[in-house]
Amino acid sequence: MMMWDMATMAFKRENSMTSGQRNRGGSGSWMSIVVIMLLLVLAPAGYFFGSGMYTSIDVNDLSTSISKQDVDWRAKLAFQHIRSLFSKRVIDVIKASTDDLGPLSLDSFRKNNLSASWKFTEQDHVINSTSSPAEITEGTRKWTPTGKLEKILDGHSQSVDTPEKLARRKLRDKRRENRAADLVKNDNNVIIKLENAAIERSKSVDSAVLGKYSIWRKENDNENIDTTIRLVRDQMIMARVYMSIATMKNKTQLAHELQSQLKESQRALGDATADADLNHSVAEKIKAMGQLLSKAKEQLYDCKLVTGKLRAMLQSADEQVRSLKKQSMFLSQIAAKTIPNGIHCLSMRLTIDYYLLPLEKRVFPRRENLENPDLYHYALFSDNVLAASVVVNSTIKNAKEPEKHVFHLVSDKLNFGAMNMWFLLNPPGKATIHVENVDEFKWLNSSYCPVLRQLESAAMKEYYFKSDHQTTGSSNLKYRNPKYLSMLNHLRFYLPQVYPKLNKILFLDDDIVVQKDLTGLWKVDLNGKVNGAVETCGESFHRFDKYLNFSNPHIARNFDPNACGWAYGMNMFDLDVWKKKDITGIYHKCQNMNEDRVLWKLGTLPPGLMTFYGLTHPLDKSWHVLGLGYNPSIDKRDIEKAAVIHYNGNMKPWLELAMTKYRSYWVKYIKFDHPYVRGCKLGE
Repeated sequence: MMMWDMATMAFKRENSMTSGQRNRGGSGSWMSIVVIMLLLVLAPAGYFFGSGMYTSIDVNDLSTSISKQDVDWRAKLAFQHIRSLFSKRVIDVIKASTDDLGPLSLDSFRKNNLSASWKFTEQDHVINSTSSPAEITEGTRKWTPTGKLEKILDGHSQSVDTPEKLARRKLRDKRRENRAADLVKNDNNVIIKLENAAIERSKSVDSAVLGKYSIWRKENDNENIDTTIRLVRDQMIMARVYMSIATMKNKTQLAHELQSQLKESQRALGDATADADLNHSVAEKIKAMGQLLSKAKEQLYDCKLVTGKLRAMLQSADEQVRSLKKQSMFLSQIAAKTIPNGIHCLSMRLTIDYYLLPLEKRVFPRRENLENPDLYHYALFSDNVLAASVVVNSTIKNAKEPEKHVFHLVSDKLNFGAMNMWFLLNPPGKATIHVENVDEFKWLNSSYCPVLRQLESAAMKEYYFKSDHQTTGSSNLKYRNPKYLSMLNHLRFYLPQVYPKLNKILFLDDDIVVQKDLTGLWKVDLNGKVNGAVETCGESFHRFDKYLNFSNPHIARNFDPNACGWAYGMNMFDLDVWKKKDITGIYHKCQNMNEDRVLWKLGTLPPGLMTFYGLTHPLDKSWHVLGLGYNPSIDKRDIEKAAVIHYNGNMKPWLELAMTKYRSYWVKYIKFDHPYVRGCKLGE
């Protein structure tokens, strides 16, 4: 329009000029006509030319923009779908397959009869993950979506690719995975429970009571050694499994081959317990068995059958282990009751020689120190001469002032002479020692002492000496140890009666070793308590509910089941407070209530826990380390820094079943060069 207006204005001006100059002549009229014609021709041409250029540029740019947006949308959508549908492991498998078969192409989809709305161009061009952005852009320009595809893409770009829908899809997929996992877990629950129960029963085997003969001991618990023996045993287990399955499926030839090879492996293994003990031919046996097991697996392998057979073997082995455990505990209890021949020999020889001595030579020196409260007094009640000698010898050797230490020994009438004779021949240096006979304490009788009255009762005799009682087993056998029949074990509750002029005394068991000076215990403030002892409770064991019957109303009403237990073996007793609190009277009351063993079983620790309840002061654990008679895993550093180490348990250091790793702490205080010790062969 602008061009047309300009032409009109020019035409009008030209007319006015023409009319003004008409009188001068007609030479300029044809020039005006030429100009007008040029404008009329050039104006439409310029309009169409400019419009065409604009449209061409805009179409190209729009095509490029659509292609780029489409490529970005497709890549994002595909990546999100793959991540939500497949795990990383599945994606890795797809990638591996793609590496083998080559990348996917649009041509492969076209050959699979896809929709005709797809228009393919340049089918040989493939866009893969390694293409550069320029290559991707160039490739996308060579195809264009048409017809239905444009509508589909428009719809997807508006409704599918939204964060809310992606989040919901992920939640649905997650729920599907959880349901599938729950189903698998529920299917395996029964099997897992059975296997775990069997494993836990196997773990419950107490390796401590098995001693040095146990294959489950910590010293042998090393998974990195004897791998060949482990391999042979594993092969033998699988051979038994396949032999059973072969017999069940009537494959007699294969079963016979497995049985024959199993015998060969057993012969090759023999009695070997380490790889170094194996015969050189074992490698051939392993190879032959491996080939036969491969053959059996090809013919017989069935997951359910193999699992069932292994479970049956595990349960059978568990039953055998439990049976062996009972036998081992029974034998260990018997061994704990026995006295080695060497110690019996020593006691007999010393007793004979003691009663051959004149009366004047049976007296110990420094008797005036026995009732001196300013000295350090020890109470030791024992019928084992060798054990008592170790306690006294180790205490004196580690004492800073041996002359201030006084040992009060009490034994029974069978070992009284031997105990006297040993310390007459081997006096403890400048220390004072005195030996008494518990059977000469006339005040200790059944009318005064409830436990003596109970031990003399018919019910107690039947419990101890008759084997046809209903309750059997190692747990009951433990409480039939002869030490529970001896008043030496219960004499600890009568210390003020035995030593009426002392105000403090340190009680020691005969299965301990002293490694440091103990005079510091007399300086410990017990804060008005009677008993100073080391506590033994852990997170859930050695608490009151382990020793006392809390189903009894009296126990439940007066004691805390979670109260911490403590140990006998090294106890500092304040005898003055003992008398004020009438501790012996409390003990008598507890014993009278337990005549039918309704509060606790036999022993002295349960009544001790009741008697000294609320009256025990905890000592530092470094004073007294326990467990050397049953626990093979005590830290060596704890043992070496302890003032007293205690061999509580069945594995006493003087028995053959003692743990070798702890025995050296005890034997170094034995005088193996002594004529009596050599004569009884105690050093062998």
